[in-house]
Amino acid sequence: MNSQHENLLVTCDDGIAELRFNRPERLNAVNEALYAELQEQLGRLEQMPDVRVILLTGAGRAFCVGADMKAHGEATRSAYQRRQYLNAEQQVCRAIRESAKPVVAAVNGYALGAGAEMAIAADFILMKASARIGLPEITIGTFLGGGVTHTLPRLVGLAKARELVFLGEKIDGAEALRIGLASRCFADDRFDEEVRAFCRQLALGAPHSMQLAKRQLNHALQQGFDNALQAELEGMTFCATTRDWQEGVDAFREKRAPRFEGR
Repeated sequence: MNSQHENLLVTCDDGIAELRFNRPERLNAVNEALYAELQEQLGRLEQMPDVRVILLTGAGRAFCVGADMKAHGEATRSAYQRRQYLNAEQQVCRAIRESAKPVVAAVNGYALGAGAEMAIAADFILMKASARIGLPEITIGTFLGGGVTHTLPRLVGLAKARELVFLGEKIDGAEALRIGLASRCFADDRFDEEVRAFCRQLALGAPHSMQLAKRQLNHALQQGFDNALQAELEGMTFCATTRDWQEGVDAFREKRAPRFEGR
């Protein structure tokens, strides 16, 4: 599955579906059309069992610099249209977070504002060493979106989240890795290769197990220990009914790599 939309390039290979923001002349700044295409494609990928991992990245020298300030500056949107535009980001970030598949944000350049928020909604942020990520909203008189006020403190702690939000500073890959915002930081000349290797490793996991683990980890801080134990018991019981569970057992016994099918 390879396709090109107005603002999004979609490719699929080795179980990895790549959604590449494709407005390089605007540093992949988001507009209504890009949000709509993202929402459509994320929903479509949910229904494709051969897709094991979703990879978000950007064309050119940016991941996504956030809102298209040129479009904002034209001030042609009504109050209703502004709200619809802002809600579109909320729904895209919800779709990223709630996807049954692991979502990887490969931050290849600037990830600012809504771009950073989409990355933070993903399961993993992989950063190019020279890339920069930041939340400048307060410094330009607007506010945060994409659930970042919920997610960011859980990733980096409340004190560091306040610093990132209140000061709006842009940090590089090494600093993002140090504070726990990024999962990996790769040298610029090896970034694409390392990102693909990371995604290929993720794609080897058992899909049902991955889905259950993602859901449980996302809700872990919203439930007590007893509820977590019960949810884990239900997950283990369900997985034991799948073909992939038997494949995992057989592969372990036969000393080979398992071949999971999502069944």
